[in-house]
Amino acid sequence: MLKSFYNENFIEAGLDEAGRGCLAGPVVAAAVILPKYYTHTLLNDSKQLTKSQRETLRKDILNDAIAWEIAEVSNQEIDEINILKASMKAMHLATDKLKVRPEHLLIDGNRFPNYPQIPHTCIVKGDTKFLSIAAASILAKTYRDDLMEELAKSFPEYGWEHNAGYPTPKHRKAIKEFGVTIHHRLTFRM
Repeated sequence: MLKSFYNENFIEAGLDEAGRGCLAGPVVAAAVILPKYYTHTLLNDSKQLTKSQRETLRKDILNDAIAWEIAEVSNQEIDEINILKASMKAMHLATDKLKVRPEHLLIDGNRFPNYPQIPHTCIVKGDTKFLSIAAASILAKTYRDDLMEELAKSFPEYGWEHNAGYPTPKHRKAIKEFGVTIHHRLTFRM
């Protein structure tokens, strides 16, 4: 069972990203503030859920969350500043947009540049430990998957509606055959 909070005394936002290991598309981050003693029997890391479960959970999260936001950093900016900095920037941008100011940030991962005047705690595999981080992982992934499905309509050769821009054999083969698009990350090994 995932935990509802890290520190009972603070308004906490869980943060996670999606699309870090992709060859195409933006990196997307979400920040989610859930009610203090929130519970949900299905809520878990987005990678451990089916697409149908993620869609159901997305609706529940959007309905139940005190606040949530999503932000993205483009493939061009990823190439300029690198994927790690872009991932962190996306998390900062999502936090900036929150309509409720959190007092503590729970970050999925092992590093995070300080956010101004809000302390944070990094938690490796946090999306399997805390509900707010799992919720952020679901919002980031479903948003990004929808975006890549839409982009796939203009670039059907790459299979983004199935691989979301990850380096699958079909995606790599399409790059060799058709070259890169305006959505590819040029600094990534194709």
